[in-house]
Amino acid sequence: MIACVVLAAGASRRMGSPKALLEYRGETFLNRLIRVMGAVCDPVIVVLGYHAETIRVQVRGRATIVVNPEPERGQLSSLQTGLAELPAEVDGFAFLPMDCPAVGESTVVSLAETFRARDEETLLVIPRMGEKRGHPVFATRRIAEELMALPLETGAARDVVHAHVARTRYVDVDDAGILTDVDDPAAYRRLLETAI
Repeated sequence: MIACVVLAAGASRRMGSPKALLEYRGETFLNRLIRVMGAVCDPVIVVLGYHAETIRVQVRGRATIVVNPEPERGQLSSLQTGLAELPAEVDGFAFLPMDCPAVGESTVVSLAETFRARDEETLLVIPRMGEKRGHPVFATRRIAEELMALPLETGAARDVVHAHVARTRYVDVDDAGILTDVDDPAAYRRLLETAI
């Protein structure tokens, strides 16, 4: 069983509204990610922080909502908040930030299938387009434990991911959505132009 952690706790100062509620192809970023990730993951754990109540009432689909009480401590604190909710029976999880709403459904299915078929040496399954790695990242329970042990003051999820490059399976995809990073209004305009 694979769980998923969607990180939607960050502030959206530059966007004018919560990023989770921005629209892409007729759905909010958050509802699209719940639907797409929910096709291969159970449960989908959504970590909210800033604007939690405003976002929560807009959630469609099945998701476990948790709130990071200190979102100002950064993305790692949100990831750890979500990982604390992993059910005991899951053997792996996927994670991705709200900034990446455009990953293709077939890409997610391919990543999940690769993760399920992995050998015991493989700890991570990551999509790649050309030389660039993207999201979502699929990982084993062992990676969750390592992420939970990171100190908030000095740690970052990429530290754990980079430490296991030799035990990572990269899946080459033709999906620019794995690289999408909607961090400002210009990036959002570009995303909408490609969605037509």
